[in-house]
Amino acid sequence: MNSPRTLDTTTGDGAAKPKAVILLSGGLDSATVLAIAVAEGYEPYALSFRYGQRHSVELEAARAVAESLGARRHVIADIDLRTFGGSALTDDTIGVPHHDSTEDLSEEIPVTYVPARNTIFLSFALAWAETLGAQDVFLGVSAVDYSGYPDCRPEYIEAFERMANLATKAGVEGRQRLRIHTPLIDLSKAQTIARGLELGVDYSLSHSCYDPVDGRPCGTCDSCLLRNRGFAELGMTDPSLTAKVG
Repeated sequence: MNSPRTLDTTTGDGAAKPKAVILLSGGLDSATVLAIAVAEGYEPYALSFRYGQRHSVELEAARAVAESLGARRHVIADIDLRTFGGSALTDDTIGVPHHDSTEDLSEEIPVTYVPARNTIFLSFALAWAETLGAQDVFLGVSAVDYSGYPDCRPEYIEAFERMANLATKAGVEGRQRLRIHTPLIDLSKAQTIARGLELGVDYSLSHSCYDPVDGRPCGTCDSCLLRNRGFAELGMTDPSLTAKVG
């Protein structure tokens, strides 16, 4: 494991770095986005959620990633989306689909879609950004190698940003002009991984699997297949497959 980074909270001229809220699931994409925010000179505040997800092991990964990449603070917020169900990730009566390869993935919105999840997560991020005096929120969505979720599309992000700037006291008073950064939106998984490796991301710390077995990736859910293909396109094996658990 890499040694935890010590975060420098000032710029080269001694000024305070701008604060940013980073939505951090603990997966490959969000780990990369956290590294990008750090590289771009932001003071990162990482936000994760315990929302009743069956793959709650991702929260341990989020803690490890936040520490490794030097998050100023890492908060895990508790909400329970099992109250509504409607997703294989929050409803035990709905199974996570498994496939032999990415060629078997359907173009339809899969049952792993969690109703309104990104809207809920971004709303929490908006609230924390206002209390921090932050103007920036980072989110690791992609419209290239993804599972077809409607809340990963550029038009959704643009609409939420417009709404967010109408929704807060800081916005109305002119003290905040919120920007939602989606640096991976046009990148494939392979391109995302390559970018993260350039920035020193330790992907063995991350976890993307929707249906882990004893904490280990299943290798056959949508998320695992897309992740594994990304590493394969770079001539690599996913390091999380050989990482120690616990």
